[in-house]
Amino acid sequence: MAADVYDKVFQVAKRRGFLYPSFEIYGGAAGFYDYGPLGAALKANIEELFREFYVTREGCAEISCPSVTPEEVFIASGHVAQFTDPMVKCSQCGEGFRADHLIEGAGFEGNVDVSDTTAMDTLILEHKVNCLHCGGRLAEVYHQNLMFGTEIGPGTRRKGYLRPETAQGIFIDFPHLYRYFREKLPFGVIQFGRGYRNEISPRQGMIRLREFNMMEAEIFLDPAEGKGHPDFAEVTGRVLPLVPKTTGERTEVRLGDAVKDGVVRNEALAYYMALTYDFLVSVGLDPEKIRFRQHLDTEMAHYANDCWDAEFLSARFGWVECVGIADRSAYDLTSHAKASKENMDALRRYDEPKEVSRTIVFPITKVLGPLFKGKAKAVADALAELDPGTVTPEAAVTVSVDGEHLEVPPEGYEIKTVNEKVAGESFTPHVIEPSYGLDRILYAGLEHAYEEDEAVDEESGEKEVYRRLRLPARVAPIKVGVFPLISKEGLPEYAQTVDRRLRRAGIPTFYDDSGTVGRRYARQDEIGTPFCVTIDFDTLGDGEHKDTVTVRDRDTRRQVRLPVNELAGWVRAKLRLAGKHETVMPAIDA
Repeated sequence: MAADVYDKVFQVAKRRGFLYPSFEIYGGAAGFYDYGPLGAALKANIEELFREFYVTREGCAEISCPSVTPEEVFIASGHVAQFTDPMVKCSQCGEGFRADHLIEGAGFEGNVDVSDTTAMDTLILEHKVNCLHCGGRLAEVYHQNLMFGTEIGPGTRRKGYLRPETAQGIFIDFPHLYRYFREKLPFGVIQFGRGYRNEISPRQGMIRLREFNMMEAEIFLDPAEGKGHPDFAEVTGRVLPLVPKTTGERTEVRLGDAVKDGVVRNEALAYYMALTYDFLVSVGLDPEKIRFRQHLDTEMAHYANDCWDAEFLSARFGWVECVGIADRSAYDLTSHAKASKENMDALRRYDEPKEVSRTIVFPITKVLGPLFKGKAKAVADALAELDPGTVTPEAAVTVSVDGEHLEVPPEGYEIKTVNEKVAGESFTPHVIEPSYGLDRILYAGLEHAYEEDEAVDEESGEKEVYRRLRLPARVAPIKVGVFPLISKEGLPEYAQTVDRRLRRAGIPTFYDDSGTVGRRYARQDEIGTPFCVTIDFDTLGDGEHKDTVTVRDRDTRRQVRLPVNELAGWVRAKLRLAGKHETVMPAIDA
């Protein structure tokens, strides 16, 4: 079978140092890849562009949290109970598979309800789905939790997990972050980091990994303000390709109309969909191969009340999710507040403080002191936190202090009404989350940038396939290839000086003096280098081209002659302007 684009991209990626299969000398392991020198540089450039979009432009803050997380966090978030995929095993060889993927692969054209194991069992029987390895009969479908478990600390037996997403660290830090932002909403926080999911059967290369890279933003806002966005007016006229859950059909829709008609739930969701589109195009995804698909009710994550996936079109895999933009409402902060007993609220401030009356359980300290001695203050605090509606007047009350249940006699407290001035009312913020799968975006950029054509080799005269990655200059791992025309007569020394000056100006370069200049151009085209500089005899001569170099553009193949002293400034200007397109904030490339 002829190699498709996926195979060709991976051949280039492995040969040129973008991606390597992990643990290859030991037979490899499904769901893991190493980033080689060029891949690591490309990944870093994409991360830096994300910072430019979300930190510099949007004003988000960046934090970094541990990957290992105590079990209590994921019990509260719902991941322990609900972060599962439907799994089925072969009753003969024991091989495991994603049940919904098997059903879809058997030609089922409907939507598989992954929450209904009985329905999936029926579909497997109806479509005569058997083991892909031995052809054996499949057992019943069940749900498999995808988190990697571990223990925190030797001998402590405290259970933990490798995080399946970076979001929870941000939610747990909300009280600190709220103070950092001077207790004003909305504000956003981003985090880069590794996520870990023990995927059942990762057979799609970079599309489905067990250890992967995420770029997530959590935007905290006040639901009373309608989940608007202060800059929504800038994108209301933007047209995006949407696939609403109500129709399942692609349609081009103005974002203002999509919000007005209720297709997109609120302005904040719509704004970050527009921002996501701009980011993906800046990375190098083909605008004609991007769409936004709304989650069906049967596939919605347990924490979301609406979600749109930004998907890219892959030659092999069809439409693939690479970003999820979810309205997580107040689910996470509410869950962690309930589980930890910590305050996760914000304050909606009044124009002027108001005097309000409220009923409290008031501790009588002169009674509690002799009774509870060193624990008296803790008992008093526990009483003050009780809901008066749950306390029977003139009856003993039981409170919990450090895991110990203590009984407080009726004379140790009283129910009373107090008047106090309050600055505002407490509420739990809602969250809009754009969550980016970095590995998928990087692969999509490579696939959409890949081009090839046949040309006659200047040395052999034979036809050869020339490959080119049209990566945007902003994210290309190498910005400039530097070549001496030939490897003698002082040209290499001058070229190395040019190479060093460019690198010291902050421009990543690759020096190459092997083979013909045509071969060197081809090698740089194949890794996406946007510019190549050649030092020739005119550079060293005494004529009008002394101390000038030839600069070749990867995409147009046009060449210009520039003075060496102007080269770094010219390249830096090109890098800032490369890939300019309509954006939410056009000043990004200014």
